[in-house]
Amino acid sequence: MEEFEEGGMREVSPNLNSINGGLTFSAAVIFYFAVQLIASIIIGAAHLDEKSDAYIYISYLCAPIAIVSCIAAVLKVRKIHPKLVFPVKCNPKYYLIAVMLIFGLLFSLSWVDGAVVEFFKLFGYKPREASSYFPNLSGGRIVPAFIVVAVMPALIEEALFRGVILNCCENSVGSIRTVFIVGFCFSLFHGSPEQTVYQFIAGCAFAFIAIRSGSILPSVLMHFINNALIIIFKACGMFDTNGNLIMPQTVNIVLIVLGALSLIGGLVWLILDKKPVKKCVKGGVKCFFIYASVGIAALALNWILLLFGVG
Repeated sequence: MEEFEEGGMREVSPNLNSINGGLTFSAAVIFYFAVQLIASIIIGAAHLDEKSDAYIYISYLCAPIAIVSCIAAVLKVRKIHPKLVFPVKCNPKYYLIAVMLIFGLLFSLSWVDGAVVEFFKLFGYKPREASSYFPNLSGGRIVPAFIVVAVMPALIEEALFRGVILNCCENSVGSIRTVFIVGFCFSLFHGSPEQTVYQFIAGCAFAFIAIRSGSILPSVLMHFINNALIIIFKACGMFDTNGNLIMPQTVNIVLIVLGALSLIGGLVWLILDKKPVKKCVKGGVKCFFIYASVGIAALALNWILLLFGVG
């Protein structure tokens, strides 16, 4: 099977299909819950307090450990060459677009999480304290936080969602459907009711630029900037108790307007890109959801439990 791309023709592996995309997602979820179980045993044995740095770091490390283990297993068992799911070369313009998109997402959609929280509160939802997401960031302690909270997720989560899952799905599901499927999986995997909408939008944007650029690196850059800025804002004391940025109203309005223009500009630039859009083949979407159903069901149940304060 072959496909034409700008600059020549390359072979497409038959293993890049929605079945393997769905299997990868379910496997990642199974690995994640298994690692969480081991982590909970360690935390219990060490009697770690939920507010301690050790507890927070262990919690953050569960996903990277599970994802790396899952990717290694999937690529070996399904016989997928890493180069097929981790493309890196792209036109430098996509890095500029990446910066435009993440600036727009961070500042024009900064209100989304708050609005979602207020909506869920109508049903009795009690959000986590914003401070519970962060370890101690004073002095040199910000360095390990950068590595664990910004660098590792940017590399490892992108390898899973915009690497393996996206590249496995696109040939069977089509480019447009893949954007929304990857965004959905990315949001659900994080299991945060209050951040569900923002993470879905961000996940779609990451997938869109990965498809248009033909590289995983622009989305890695976006993911890193997103997490790194949040750490910097927190270290500088720029969040209130609800996790909202503390700034004058005028500055906030200016940032929202500039962010919206930047987001729209980046999206229009990508939409007008000349790269051809792949079409969905019959049964492609169905196959993905069948094989991803285990992971989706487990995460959906976890999301519901968190929403009602059971998790």
